[in-house]
Formats: sequence, C-alpha cells, structure tokens
Amino acid sequence: MATSSSVLPRWTVVTPIAAWIVFGAALALPGHGALLALVGIALAGSVFAGVHHAEVVAHRVGEPFGTLVLAVAVTVIEVALIVSVMLSSGPEKAGLARDTVFAAVMIVCNGIVGICLLVGGLRHREQGFQIRGASAALAVLASLSVLTLVMPNFTRTNPGPLLSPSQLAFAGVSSLVLYGVFVFVQTVRHRDYFLADAPGEDAHAAPPSGAVALLSLVLLFVSLVAVVLLAKLLSPSIERAVADAGAPPAVVGIVIAALVLLPEGFAAVRAARADRLQTSLNLALGSALASIGLTIPTVAVVILWTGQALVLGIDGKDTVMLILTLIVGTLTLSTGRTTILQGAVHLSLFAAYLFLSVVP
Repeated sequence: MATSSSVLPRWTVVTPIAAWIVFGAALALPGHGALLALVGIALAGSVFAGVHHAEVVAHRVGEPFGTLVLAVAVTVIEVALIVSVMLSSGPEKAGLARDTVFAAVMIVCNGIVGICLLVGGLRHREQGFQIRGASAALAVLASLSVLTLVMPNFTRTNPGPLLSPSQLAFAGVSSLVLYGVFVFVQTVRHRDYFLADAPGEDAHAAPPSGAVALLSLVLLFVSLVAVVLLAKLLSPSIERAVADAGAPPAVVGIVIAALVLLPEGFAAVRAARADRLQTSLNLALGSALASIGLTIPTVAVVILWTGQALVLGIDGKDTVMLILTLIVGTLTLSTGRTTILQGAVHLSLFAAYLFLSVVP
C-alpha cells in the first residue's frame, strides 16, 4: 500500500505533468517518430504514477473504497474515449464498444487475475480471500457480460448482433442498476464481504494525511487522463501495425484496452505480491464490472440519441471463450484459497484468447 510519508515522491508529481507536455508536443508535431517514442515513455510513466496515487488514496479511504476509486476512474475515462471515437468515426466503429468491453473482460478475468494468482502463489505459496465478495462480483459479471455480449445474437426484433432501441434501452438501464446495486453492497450493505480476513504485509503503515491524499486524488485523474489520451495518440500507429501484419481489426481493441487497463493491472499485481489478494480481486473484478456497467448505459444513450448502429453480440468463438472464462473463474473462486495452478490456468486461457484473436 501507500507509505505514510507526508510528502509525495517528486517523480509522481513531475511525471504526469511531463506526460501532458509530451501530449501537447505530439499534437503540435503529429507523426514525428521521435515524439511517438516519447509518447510511449510518457504513457508508461503515467501508468506508474497513477498506480502510486491510487494506492495513496486507497490507503487513506480504506478498502473497498480505494479499489473502487481506481476502477471507476479508469472506466469513466475509457467510456469517454469510446464515445468520442464512435461519434467522430461513424458506422465503421459500430463494434468498438463491444470489442473494447469484451477485451477488457478477458484481459481482467484471465490476464490480470492470472498474473496476480501466479505472482502471489510464487511468493506466498497459498493465498486466501473472501468467497462471499468474489462470488457476488462474479455473479454480477456473468449476468452483465452474457446479457450484453451474447444475448444480442439471439434476439429476433433486429437481425444479426443488434438490439432494437427498446432492447438497447433495457440493456443500458438494467446494466446501470445492477452495477449500482453491486457498488452499494460492496461499499455499504455488505462491505465486510470485500475486506481481507487478515491484514497484508503493509496494512499497518500509517495512512497519509488528508492533504496528501487529496493531492494524490487530483494527480490520479491527471495521470489517468494522460494515459487515455496518449493511448489514443498511439492508436493510429497500432492500427497501421495491425493492418500491416494482416491481423483482424479486433486486435486494435485488445491493444487499446490493455493500455487503458495498465494502471489497474499494475496495482492489482503489486497488491497480490504484498499478500493482499483480496485487494487484487476487488480491483480486477471491479474494473471488469465497471467496464460493462458504465460503458453499455453510456453508449446506449449516445446511440439512441444519434441513431447510429451499435453491434454488441460477439461471435461464436468469443462466446465459447467467455463462457469458459466464467466457468473457470467460478471454480477458481469456489474455495477461498488459490495457488500458482489457478494462475497458470487463467493465463493459459488468456494466451488462447490472444492467439485466437490474431489467428481466428
């Protein structure tokens, strides 16, 4: 967790500011090769700075509020990015929300969770967590993901993986309501379900002062916005590289989703390494839930307002990967204890997802 120091490390303050300077320079000199390299460096620096500030805020407000701050902040900015691209690109980006949300779910549930379980298992042999909280989060995730990503393939009002306006409105409202209920349960009604039974290695460190936590909260949002904007700058280069390699366009969504999820990924892995697996799962599952619970309602409003097409249904291959991920996730979270084996299983699924995305 965050340290008890009353002063933030200088690099955590300088790095987000430098990232914005690089962003401005890249806008003024588009396509410059040296600046693209600086954009990548600034992106990585913003990720590490964002993780640090998220941990400071989390230490101040306590769990599970701290992990919720990072998950919701990243998702809100991700949603803004998706909506802006959809509005500026037209019909050819009709599947952007679907690709991004599905990529986020797979990256989180298999990639981030797999690395956390593997890293935590290698260092601590076996780790524990609250079954009640993890099972509740997975139940909500399964419902949201199947209803929004699979069900559109089987509705009859509109042909293909499309929802009618009334169906889209229902999907948006139900997603928002279900996510809202989950947040209420996580933070108020059954908060104890999402707290670790035993403190981690650094749980006894004194929390930072209110002023330091407030400054970190501001710098967290500055860092996260920089991450998304820099990722958007890199996306044309990524699209060209994907096209040159002959890979499917959906790979672009995977790369962009991975860039946006870097802060949460690093924070979750660091927590697992410090024997705070409960925090890791709160971050991982919470970010996947926020990705669906906030993205689908927002995109639904935009689509209903603009009249654009929105493709939500995933194909058969991705449906199999999603169902398999949910089944394995249920088995992983069924005992309250994990080892490196569960981590290896999830990482194997993540590798299969990446390979089949490039070679469908």
